[in-house]
Amino acid sequence: MALTGRLGLLALLGAIVPLFAPSWWTLFAVWGVLLLGVVIDLALAGNVRALRYHRSGDTNVRLGETAKVSLIVENLGRRRLKARLRDVWPPSAGATPRMVKINVPAGERRRVEMTLTPTRRGDRKAVTVVVRSVGPLGLAARQLSRPAPWTVRALPAFPSRRHLPAKLARLRELTGAHVALIRGQGTEFDSLREYVDGDDVRSIDWRATARRGDVVVRTWRPERDRRIYMVLDTGRTSAGRVGDIPRLDCSMDAALLLGALASRAGDRVDLLAYDRRVRTRVEGSSRTDLLPAMVHAMAPLEPELLECDAAGMVSTLMARVRQRCLVVLLTELNTAAIEEGLLPLLPQLTARHLVMIAAVSDPRVGEMAEGRGDLAAVYDAAAAERARAERRRLTAELRGHGVEVVDAPPEEIAPALADAYLALKAAGRL
Repeated sequence: MALTGRLGLLALLGAIVPLFAPSWWTLFAVWGVLLLGVVIDLALAGNVRALRYHRSGDTNVRLGETAKVSLIVENLGRRRLKARLRDVWPPSAGATPRMVKINVPAGERRRVEMTLTPTRRGDRKAVTVVVRSVGPLGLAARQLSRPAPWTVRALPAFPSRRHLPAKLARLRELTGAHVALIRGQGTEFDSLREYVDGDDVRSIDWRATARRGDVVVRTWRPERDRRIYMVLDTGRTSAGRVGDIPRLDCSMDAALLLGALASRAGDRVDLLAYDRRVRTRVEGSSRTDLLPAMVHAMAPLEPELLECDAAGMVSTLMARVRQRCLVVLLTELNTAAIEEGLLPLLPQLTARHLVMIAAVSDPRVGEMAEGRGDLAAVYDAAAAERARAERRRLTAELRGHGVEVVDAPPEEIAPALADAYLALKAAGRL
């Protein structure tokens, strides 16, 4: 049972009236009428306990887009139900409208449409449905909260997919007319053609040249069916925000673009999320199933506020990947974390695999380094320049261990990682 604002106003009047007619009978009469009105309202209000709820609608939505969820209210009672209904979701689900009026005759159903625009990745679950059925006098109401389970998964936004057509065009150049002419590891023989100025003399096929009486060169194309193993660092450094975006979300976007590109190139792509343990894993997916598997696996991931266990990550990689592959580690170039954790283990990893580290840089640091407006800005600029120097030193040290490093701001990290992958393909290193 719930009391309404109208009853509160009448109760206030009931307390004031006896002051002008000071009689116990008057007081009892006023409050008796109010009590009778409450009883009548409760008796005539629709039975909220006779309601049954049914859900339908979307179960997945990309972050920033809109999902539709329907709530069907079934009245199994004997009286018509006139009520206010609130479908309660977490604030990050972006559910609207907040409150609706429903009118459900006995034995019938009504549909309530909810629109969800999630602001965070992950599973957004319906909390409860609250229905308040007010009596005809508006003095009292029946109210009941009851769960109506439903889950909508907010998937990563993947804004970098706009770069995919350009990267695929570049990939077609590598595997089509503009083939890689450098002989090296990870290349496959494609065809023979006549020598033209600028061709690498190491590509000359001397036997074919002797047969044809003209200089003939071999053309090469990047090998297919290579393996790309991406590792998402979900430790504390991934929780840092660059602008309004967590570093982990930027890394996910870059991983999705690289996965889409590499799968189109015919390579096998796997994904591992790790901090102190394996958070999620995508392995053995086909080309058509790869992206759906990746977005569903990454959607519920959240940064863990603890240091990533580099030794555990490397041992997990070495145990799961026996043959040579490209290992792409999406992490932050944090000097302390890299030098104390990953750097001592790099020789073990690079001896078997080609390693690439992709990190999201903060453009705000560059802006601070240019500041000279006042004394505080000068101090900020000095600190920013020192941070940039440390980052450059760490990058040079990693490259000295044979590691490819991609360091770019949030809006550029995904296409930069894709370009680095294509460069390895073109050079025959993959």
